Amino acid sequence: MAAESRARLICVMGVAGCGKSTIGAALAEALGAAFVEADAYHPATNIAKMTAGTPLTDEDRLPWLDALGAAAPREGTAVIACSALRRLYRERLTKAAGAPVFFIHLAGEKSEIAGRMATRGGHFMPTTLLDSQFAALEPPAPDEPHLALDISEPPDTLIAIALKELSCLTF
Repeated sequence: MAAESRARLICVMGVAGCGKSTIGAALAEALGAAFVEADAYHPATNIAKMTAGTPLTDEDRLPWLDALGAAAPREGTAVIACSALRRLYRERLTKAAGAPVFFIHLAGEKSEIAGRMATRGGHFMPTTLLDSQFAALEPPAPDEPHLALDISEPPDTLIAIALKELSCLTF
């Protein structure tokens, strides 16, 4: 496959309520890229568990990551909004996508994220699961291709930082 037709996959990751969908969609628009919302790939059983306040297990998440990776575009650039909380999940997503993935970790204080979750409507993830999200979170290690962004910055600033970093990458 020619280099210009290889997929460039960027995953905006972090705990629930950190802004993955907002930042991911804006970043995709700025890049002229496809946007993939991981929540759309959860089976109904996962959504029911989370809606009921039950954290997902690895057994729940691994098939979801496989489906998400399989749905990732095989050419062009795509931005995926996915929690990818643990290294295992990031590796599983990358393997299923069949292409390298660059991760943008949206990091922030639990209190700020809880406040955001409390004011958003129409999402199945209750604020009561935030502690389990932080407990599962393994921030990307230095050997993982990633950029960490502090969500206390305005979205436009986060997008500008991400675009600058991405412009220097070849993947």
